Amino acid sequence: MTASDGARRPPAGIDEIRSTQDIAIPTDPLERVIGQEKAVEIARIAAYQRRHLLLVGPAGIGKSMTAQALALHLDRPRTELRVVHNPENPERPSVEVVPREDVSRERDAARSVEGELIAPTDAPASVAERLGYRCPRCSFYSLPGERYCPSCGNVKQVVPGGTGSGNPFRDLVGGILELTVSPGGNPQESVRTTRLRNGVEEVVAYERGGDRIKVLDQRALERRRTLQKESPRKVLVKLDRNSFVMATGATETELLGDVRHDPYGGHPQLGTLPYERVIPGAVHEAHEGVLFLDELPHLGFLQRHILTAMQEKRFPISGRNPQSGGAAVRVDGVPCDFILVAAANIQDLHRILSPLRSRIAGGGYEVLLETAMPDNDANRLRLAQFCAQEIAVDGRVRPATKEAVLELIKEARRRAEVIDGRRNALTLRLRELGGLIRTAGDLAAVSGSEYVEASHVQQALQRARSIEEQIREVYGSFQGGVRQEATEAQRHSMGYYQWTESADPGQFPGGYG
Repeated sequence: MTASDGARRPPAGIDEIRSTQDIAIPTDPLERVIGQEKAVEIARIAAYQRRHLLLVGPAGIGKSMTAQALALHLDRPRTELRVVHNPENPERPSVEVVPREDVSRERDAARSVEGELIAPTDAPASVAERLGYRCPRCSFYSLPGERYCPSCGNVKQVVPGGTGSGNPFRDLVGGILELTVSPGGNPQESVRTTRLRNGVEEVVAYERGGDRIKVLDQRALERRRTLQKESPRKVLVKLDRNSFVMATGATETELLGDVRHDPYGGHPQLGTLPYERVIPGAVHEAHEGVLFLDELPHLGFLQRHILTAMQEKRFPISGRNPQSGGAAVRVDGVPCDFILVAAANIQDLHRILSPLRSRIAGGGYEVLLETAMPDNDANRLRLAQFCAQEIAVDGRVRPATKEAVLELIKEARRRAEVIDGRRNALTLRLRELGGLIRTAGDLAAVSGSEYVEASHVQQALQRARSIEEQIREVYGSFQGGVRQEATEAQRHSMGYYQWTESADPGQFPGGYG
């Protein structure tokens, strides 16, 4: 069978493939989740009906992958969130929800006021001089940021009522005189004049735009004036955003947002206005998408805020440091209508806040993920698909032969029996299997092999053993390794290693008794 044949008809079993190149990777991200049919089915419902999910199980069995795949089944975000300056009470900016159609319309309007870019040599000479592009003495063109003309050394300034710089004492006292000249002598950012177009005189503005000059006609100027009448605002959560947001809950700011500190406060010249300092949290960035919280029980008291955000579908943003100038700023009613996908281990379930657990169950599903699947032809082919997916995602691993895949399946069978006590089963602790594939791929790359062979997987099994297994092999036990590697000073002076194994820690120095 060739790779093209496999693309036309999926293989019915492992015997029909020669390598992972013959395995087509599904385009549906949920179909790439291996062995979790129940979770995948519920995830489809959750995406369609916007339900919450609590995924329970050990690490490495596909919880985060399921959450990401669910997010890819959602529609694109329909709104953009903005925070708007409130001139009457700057410490209370307002929030604005802008539909996609209005955002597109505003972008078109903004492009219409950007103006036409022309070369400085195409602008009227007087305009180019006033903008700082053209030297009034020698007519040499250069960037406006260059204070002196690179050609003649003249100061590139046009003094109102004067004839260029024309200062014969520039080398001696020119700097002092130039500082006392009226501000109009400095290069201007914008010049307005008139021009004839199709026999009609119109106002036109020329503005500095880097190495070119921007030209705005009368219609563009009118549109700009309309936009300038609106209150200043900034985009808080952009329209074109990722529908999947993973939050660790390491800080309140990351999860709930904050207001940056400004030592100058709202000073009109030195400070930054409060609305510009507002920072969204993950609950706001996940609006209309998925908020994935790994290890939900470890969020502690922050779970209460998650519960509030889920209930209200809005959560205020305020300064979280009482010593910060942002502590007085608050933006109320910021939307956060997200699908919560939370992950937890079985032993930590009791640490999930009861009302939050009730909210998830009342508006979604709790799913216990599988740790193993039956050892049959269909599931062996799924493991081969997993191998192909890991190789494609990594990008540096060679294709694996059928024999290499069979070695991987053999190891998956062994781990299911040893770790989960399941006979005639294949493990779904796939993160460790993915590491095994990468180790085998590295060995194949170093040896120059075109494929990952069964021998590479066998070598990888020896190299991928945990450090505890390696210690037990060398020292007989983990405690034996600790005792043998401890220095004489550690054993007799500090007493640390004996303290860790003693029934009565208080008898050793450093003990807590």
